[in-house]
Amino acid sequence: MLKRMFVAPDPGRARLRFAARAVLGIGLAVVVCALAGHSLAGAVTGGLAALLALFTVSDPTVRGQAVTTALLPVVGVPVLAVAAGLHAHPVARDLTFLAVVGAGVHARRWGPRGHSLGVFAFMTFFVAQFLHAAPGQLPELYAAVLLSVLSAAVVRFGVWCYERRLPPAAVPAPPAGTGLARVTTRQAVQATAGAGFALVVGQLVSGQRWYWAVGATWWIFVNTTSRGETLVRGFRRVLGTLLGICLGFLIAVPVHGAPLPTAVLVAVAVFGIFYTAAVSYTWMMLWVTLLAESLYGLLGVLGPGLLALRLVETGVGALGAALAVLFVLPVTTHATTDAWIQRALRCVHACTAEAAARLAGSATADPAPRVAELEQSLGRVRLSVAPLVHPLNPMPARKARARRVLALLDDCAREVRGLVAVAADPVASHDARLAAACWRVEAAVEALTEGRAEPPHRPAEPPAEPALAHLHGLERALAELAEPLRTPSGSRPAGA
Repeated sequence: MLKRMFVAPDPGRARLRFAARAVLGIGLAVVVCALAGHSLAGAVTGGLAALLALFTVSDPTVRGQAVTTALLPVVGVPVLAVAAGLHAHPVARDLTFLAVVGAGVHARRWGPRGHSLGVFAFMTFFVAQFLHAAPGQLPELYAAVLLSVLSAAVVRFGVWCYERRLPPAAVPAPPAGTGLARVTTRQAVQATAGAGFALVVGQLVSGQRWYWAVGATWWIFVNTTSRGETLVRGFRRVLGTLLGICLGFLIAVPVHGAPLPTAVLVAVAVFGIFYTAAVSYTWMMLWVTLLAESLYGLLGVLGPGLLALRLVETGVGALGAALAVLFVLPVTTHATTDAWIQRALRCVHACTAEAAARLAGSATADPAPRVAELEQSLGRVRLSVAPLVHPLNPMPARKARARRVLALLDDCAREVRGLVAVAADPVASHDARLAAACWRVEAAVEALTEGRAEPPHRPAEPPAEPALAHLHGLERALAELAEPLRTPSGSRPAGA
């Protein structure tokens, strides 16, 4: 975990810019709320709204990000009104909260925008419970949300819009399906069931902080698609919370709400959340816990008992998520992983075809978008395979097989990037050997994705020409992929 945190690559300093901009945007939002005369509750609401606007909005284009950011208050303000209005009606409040959970997860079927709006709706309801918001506070909280989202937008799209210099990110579509065959629908049911368990048990543990358990269940389901991913994420959430609580005893408790040290601590925690999110969920949860501790210090209620309660409620939420994915419409790790591997292989096929057309002289062929899509698909494969390669996985054969598949897919991606770089050279030429090699690569991908049983072609020694050398490497990686992909989970030989 330490290695992933401190030596993880940061191409183009993307994570560093992401985190630094978040500190700037959230800091501006809090200052604007303070200048507007808002109370501490209003400033906290505004800061969290700005954090979500900068963290969750992930549309592939800057224009799409701006539209989604503008829609956040449209979703958040009505949810905030309902949450505050139902504050004195626990049963109606709880049922509405569960409905928000289900709708928020189901909204993922509409891609990044649906995901962002679903998260914002849930967190708006959550913040109302965190602050025990009453109807009389609504005008101030509305203003805080609007001012903070606007402040975040000014920083993101005006002061520091580094995405304008980058190509649009490729966003792989979620797995297809209808009804309960759609993964997002099944997960909406799972999340609602898990949140219902967390809500009931969490209230038995604490009538004041029960929403921590629901929040833990919710965030465990975010960005997961299978049973294994959800279980691993739950483990990492509990571990990160535990580490954050230990750090809180050393830092947050002694500070206990002193304004200047707490402001510095909040800024450091925000930076840590954004900087580590793409690297380690455990590290991100450590910083989230430290941020929550700092806010409770500002509210004057931080203490050892509260920290212990947070750990217990987080455990309840993780247990609710685990029970839901195990017993409510489970989505197996094998099925999800196989779907993403198939998609990655089809991207290899498309990249090869586009590069071959480019080398043949086509002016319209452009393999670059396909390479970006391949990188996105490989990211999803790594996320899906994470439960299989986790240190706690008790099945060494499956772990070794999953690692082998990941290594060979990485080899494919490396050779594809090299082939595309050669194809971008205006003096690169096309010959009959190149066409034949491309055809063999495409045939190998089709055999793997269609599950045909013919033995894969194993190439001879690589040629000297760069394009042919990369195609040779692709052929070899695809040939070696055939065995682990066709070997059943129990590691028996194919056909046994």
